[in-house]
Amino acid sequence: MSDDKPHSSNGSSKSILDKIVQIFTGEPKNKEELVEVLNDAQDRELIKPETKQMIKGVLEVADMRVRDIMIPRSQMITLDITQPLSEFLPIILDSGHSRFPVVNDNIDHVEGILLAKDLLAYGFEENKKCELKDIIRPAIIVPESKKVEPLLKEFRSQRYHMAVVVDEYGGVSGLVTIEDILELIVGEIEDETDDAGEQEIKKLVNDVYQVKALTDLADFDEFFNCDFDKEDADTLGGLILNHLSHMPKKGEEISINDFIFKITASDNRRIQTLQVTVPKTHTINGKIAD
Repeated sequence: MSDDKPHSSNGSSKSILDKIVQIFTGEPKNKEELVEVLNDAQDRELIKPETKQMIKGVLEVADMRVRDIMIPRSQMITLDITQPLSEFLPIILDSGHSRFPVVNDNIDHVEGILLAKDLLAYGFEENKKCELKDIIRPAIIVPESKKVEPLLKEFRSQRYHMAVVVDEYGGVSGLVTIEDILELIVGEIEDETDDAGEQEIKKLVNDVYQVKALTDLADFDEFFNCDFDKEDADTLGGLILNHLSHMPKKGEEISINDFIFKITASDNRRIQTLQVTVPKTHTINGKIAD
């Protein structure tokens, strides 16, 4: 009997050790291996594709800095602190946004943030004077180099939704919102002003197409059988901005590689949709554009 106990004990210890080794050797050692585990889990229907994309979004956010996701200063909608209600109200209504940096003289001097809802108090008292300096809220300032993940935690814990981004010299380089971060994780968040049924690329007539500015440049190249430079831009809108070096107005046109791009919808913050005229001799999916 004495010989059986050590044998049983050693066998039990070996079994536990084997299990521990098996657990740890099967764990992913880096993010690439973790993504492979997620892909395998999706293939075996343990998680849904949407769940996998959200987890991958979280992993990507962990490596990003604010400069990677901010809205550049050229696309910011700002209000001047000296503007009367009659001047800045149309800007607010046209943009459809709910928060606006308020500047003094120029964009590098941000005095605060205006919440559109704070204007409601002035809609019911005809003689009540509205001055921006009296209703703006403090602006949160963050550096370009700040990590996105801790910024999201600050957005949640301190209950603010927008931050002004500055470069190493203190100049304003853009702004970032909590929605910008969440869209990296869950995908684009559409609101009441978005057209839910609109396709990214839609043929209008002959060689003319309507294209969303947020269309991935790689998808645009694949659809139109072309090869635009993707080194400095990820989206079609980014490509246009890089060539124009300013925020275009509705109706403005630019020709790049014989493609004619016409702005059909934009505001002071970003390009929304474009009309694309394909060169007459260009082939799309093996067919000449007609």
